[in-house]
Amino acid sequence: MLRPAAREAYLEASTLHGNPSSTHAAGRSVRAVLDSALEEIASLLDVPRSWLLLTSGGTEADNLALRAVPQALRAADPSRTAVAVAATDHPAVLATARSLAVPAGGTGADGTGADGFAVRELGVDARGVLDPAGVAAALEDRAVGLLSAALVNNETGAVQDLAALGEAARAHGTLLHTDAVQAVGHIPLPRRGEVDLMSLSGHKLGAPVGVGVLVARPGVPFAPLSTGGGQQRDIRSGTLDAPHAAAFAAALRETLAEAEETSARLAALTARLRAGIAAIDPTARFTLPEDAPRAGHILHLLFPGAHADSLLFLLDERGVDCSAGSACSAGVLQASPVLAAMGVDEVAARGALRLSLGWTSTEQDVEIFLAALPEALERARAVGALMR
Repeated sequence: MLRPAAREAYLEASTLHGNPSSTHAAGRSVRAVLDSALEEIASLLDVPRSWLLLTSGGTEADNLALRAVPQALRAADPSRTAVAVAATDHPAVLATARSLAVPAGGTGADGTGADGFAVRELGVDARGVLDPAGVAAALEDRAVGLLSAALVNNETGAVQDLAALGEAARAHGTLLHTDAVQAVGHIPLPRRGEVDLMSLSGHKLGAPVGVGVLVARPGVPFAPLSTGGGQQRDIRSGTLDAPHAAAFAAALRETLAEAEETSARLAALTARLRAGIAAIDPTARFTLPEDAPRAGHILHLLFPGAHADSLLFLLDERGVDCSAGSACSAGVLQASPVLAAMGVDEVAARGALRLSLGWTSTEQDVEIFLAALPEALERARAVGALMR
């Protein structure tokens, strides 16, 4: 949902015409809006403005980091032939990393080729946290140019220790990227210099869909993935989008200003959800224990015997928007890769449910969900019993 301030900033900037790279008066007026937005975003993130690359969202930011940076690192040092990613990361990271293993001319017998990268997917424990020993082993031979791990997992809310990961990466000359899309306004972002690259997405903050930011230190190399007018350090050419940048700045400003109050409010709502769910169904399993490192706005749980797709449909009928930890592919119900990486068996994963709260969430939303859950669970378990 758009924040009013973001909507107003977008509409005001969209009344201007001109290319912000042009030198005529119209272009300069748009450039002034763009410059102001970028300066504010940089100030709010406590980084120099030169570190910012505007993107179309978190997915593009992840693609730039995972695709362009490893290629540039390998061009500078041919021994950097691998990338490492958390096995629980968002598909924008995992799918991009996996695509690097496939050379342009096809695959070799081992799934890679002369132009492909070795992709090292790092295991996590039952709390969704990366295993330090596994990270160290993956980096030991110094072949990994880039390590990527989401600050907050988009499915479970598990939080990674970026300070420790950064220390491990630097010891082996490896750069660290984090997808922080789910973190902004919920937990503190990494301090300047703690990571080398960080992806953010506007729509998670209340900005319009279609804008994001990749924060990248100036020393991070990028291979040219597209060419054009050379905007944004020759990394992402194209006419810059001042209205979306202005909306992003406005949404980020409000998100960070309200972060403390919002986090406390959402933590209280999540606690109410946990208590209410436990009372309705004592067999429900919360995927992350309360003492696990996690963000307070995501609640992930498993309902034994429930058919997840049916549960989603039944809750949707009652006005509850939520998601499951599974996906249908070619008509076959598949367990969530995130849950599989955490050691959750496929049968248990079939009853997964993810509840995500945001700045618009209210006590009434919680009550609507808890009122709808008993009947939805009963019917979803009936479907589950038929499908065994």
